[in-house]
Amino acid sequence: MVLPMLGMVGGMLVMMGAGMGMRTGPIIYVAGAMFGLGILGMVAFQFLNQQGQGANKQEMILNRRRYLRRLSQLRAQVRQTVEQQRRAMFYRHPDPDRLWSTVSSARLWERRPGDWDHTVVRIGLGAQELATPLVPPETKSVDELEPVCAMALRKFVTAYATVPNLPVAVALRGFSRIYVTGDPERRRALARALTAQLTVFHAPSDVLVAYCVAPEQREAWEWAKWLPHAMHPNKLDGLGQLRLVTPSVSALEAMLEDILANRPRFDPQSTPIEGMAHLVVFLDGGDPGNSEHLLVDGGLEGVTVVDLATPPPRLLDPTTLVLAIAEDGTLTSRTMDGETPIGRADALSQTAMRALARQLAPLRQSALSVTDQPLATSLELTDLLGLGDPYEFDLAASWSARSNRDRLRVPIGVTADGRPLELDLKESAQDGMGPHGLLVGATGSGKSELLRTLVLALAVTHSSEILNFVLVDFKGGATFTRLDRLPHTSAVITNLADELPLVDRMLDAIQGELMRRQELLRAAGNYASQRDYEKARAAGAPLAPLPSLLIIVDEFSELLTARPDFIDMFVQIGRVGRSLGVHLLLASQRLDEGRLRGLESHLSYRIGLRTFSAMESRAVLGVPDAYQLPRAPGNGFLKTEAEALTRFRAAYVSGRHRRGTLATAATDGGRVAPVQEYSTHYLMPPTPTESAAPATPDDDEQGETLLDVLVARLEGQGPPAHRVWLPPLAEPPTLDQLLGRLVTDPVRGLTTADRQLHGALRAVAGVIDKPFEQLRETFWLDLSGAAGNVIVVGGPRSGKSTAVRAVMGSLALTHTPQEVQFICL
Repeated sequence: MVLPMLGMVGGMLVMMGAGMGMRTGPIIYVAGAMFGLGILGMVAFQFLNQQGQGANKQEMILNRRRYLRRLSQLRAQVRQTVEQQRRAMFYRHPDPDRLWSTVSSARLWERRPGDWDHTVVRIGLGAQELATPLVPPETKSVDELEPVCAMALRKFVTAYATVPNLPVAVALRGFSRIYVTGDPERRRALARALTAQLTVFHAPSDVLVAYCVAPEQREAWEWAKWLPHAMHPNKLDGLGQLRLVTPSVSALEAMLEDILANRPRFDPQSTPIEGMAHLVVFLDGGDPGNSEHLLVDGGLEGVTVVDLATPPPRLLDPTTLVLAIAEDGTLTSRTMDGETPIGRADALSQTAMRALARQLAPLRQSALSVTDQPLATSLELTDLLGLGDPYEFDLAASWSARSNRDRLRVPIGVTADGRPLELDLKESAQDGMGPHGLLVGATGSGKSELLRTLVLALAVTHSSEILNFVLVDFKGGATFTRLDRLPHTSAVITNLADELPLVDRMLDAIQGELMRRQELLRAAGNYASQRDYEKARAAGAPLAPLPSLLIIVDEFSELLTARPDFIDMFVQIGRVGRSLGVHLLLASQRLDEGRLRGLESHLSYRIGLRTFSAMESRAVLGVPDAYQLPRAPGNGFLKTEAEALTRFRAAYVSGRHRRGTLATAATDGGRVAPVQEYSTHYLMPPTPTESAAPATPDDDEQGETLLDVLVARLEGQGPPAHRVWLPPLAEPPTLDQLLGRLVTDPVRGLTTADRQLHGALRAVAGVIDKPFEQLRETFWLDLSGAAGNVIVVGGPRSGKSTAVRAVMGSLALTHTPQEVQFICL
């Protein structure tokens, strides 16, 4: 712009000089030219300036379009975040009306004391900050911003900075007192919603709920009698577990005296005390009285009181929260820091709460989940198997058809993380640990108890058509006491150390069983294995059951010391037992690894209880860990071919079993107690009659063991097992047992009912024992032919005279004096 302006100014000065009388000449033409060029320059500049402004405007429109497009992309991302946040929040805190579906899911009682959301419950719906906060960029002053983009950014941040109608939760463990104000029915509806969340997401051992209500409001809280969380863990009355519903605070404190005792003052900054259940008390018009625990200033550790009736104080302390519900359901919270609007309060109807409580009523925690240290707690086999009352469990359901995976698989104990430890006797090709194993444990380590637990666990879960036992105890015999009454037991062989000749008899019996199974598979259709045989039988082939056979040999090291050649039979079982369905478990207090020559490759799992030395632990498990186990019986390690060591504690069956107190209280001197209405009111337990003898310590000590109870339930229930071992010939048979039923004949007098023996000159001499064939035959002495002359040879006290008298007696019972006569010298 400067050059055209200078040209125009120069031209104007020249023209002004000419007008003032200056001499004209060529200069006037130069001035005119300069003036014209200036005008043309100004026109050109204006044209170019308009072109530049148009380009800037187009660039501004393009930049605005790009910015709005970026905001649109961010809007889509934020909406996706909002949807994910809404889904996550409602998963964590679902509507109270939908909690009935959570009861039957894996989320039941999922919040444990160590979790961040323990005692965190939803109170309503309100606005929440976006999970990914929106941070606007730092900009210049408003006057320098592009107005359209600035307005779009402001609306975007305002619209999406918070998300409406999301669950709002409160941590109950952070407050000792919560006041709820507003319409009475809305207050109780909120209390029901809080109770529903507490009882669905928290286990009874972690959270207890109690109710102190006025007598006129008792009916509105009657549903609490069904909640397992509203029952005292230990105390009973005439109806069962004590329901935690009282008309006064003092009565509730007396009921909870053992739970509230020794609890420190409330400290919101402290961590929860391990093993202490959090107690939530709902007050609805109950008499506060002179409270010594629940309503003291500052509160107690692990106790939250939700007060629905008392007006809150004007000045609040840090441990107090006030929830105010307006007439339209709007919820507002107030603390010592001020008042905050929440949104809409939650509510749950009495009908829905009653239905939810009835769903929870039959549910209880398993013994595995009650403690955080499963290995420190002894566990009954019934708890491990989930049988409930051993007197009442359904044996048919327990013996129902088992899948291939569950066949020969049973829990025997609990691992360090609280899960059941399962022992699978199937071979590795069937995803098992077996078929053969080794168990070593020092004196007092629980070896015998583990063997009894294993046998009973298998017997309770498998029919005698599926599994049989051969139980061998080289010395003592106490390990398998009373287990011979099980229908699964093919043989119980004990005290072999005292009668070594019986070892050979046992060897013949077991080898005979192996041969019998081989011949049975061959005769049935040349089946390659017992598994193929059972598959064909399951498919409909007319075959007799061929159950698997578990042979347990206790103190096998002592057996091998007395008879080293017995290792050959163990090796034979290890070699052919896999196909014949014969499983072997060897148990001993000590292990001399040199005696297991040829057998190590067949032992696919090993169990090591506490050992005498680290060297023995290495011989069994390969590590010295078993030597360092606690002295409490049942602690051990399981080692398999495919897995590392698994620490466990075995269940027990030999402990004295006490039936529940409820069952004991139901009878009074043999008379059935009258049926009572089940309610929240306390009912005095029945007093024993004079005829009912009081329990004495001696009676308590003489109670039945769990082994006795289970054996009695199983005895005679299934088809008896094939007799692999017939009892030794300790007592001689009598003539009537060998000759059959005796009758009175008018001609022969007292004689046998078998007429084929009359006059046949055949005498009974005794019984022939055939352990290999697993049978016994009567020893007949035929005197009718060339064997008419018989010589009986025997030393003193050998029974020669008894044998002669037996022959004479059998001849006298089957012959008349005219047929046979005796001459005795």
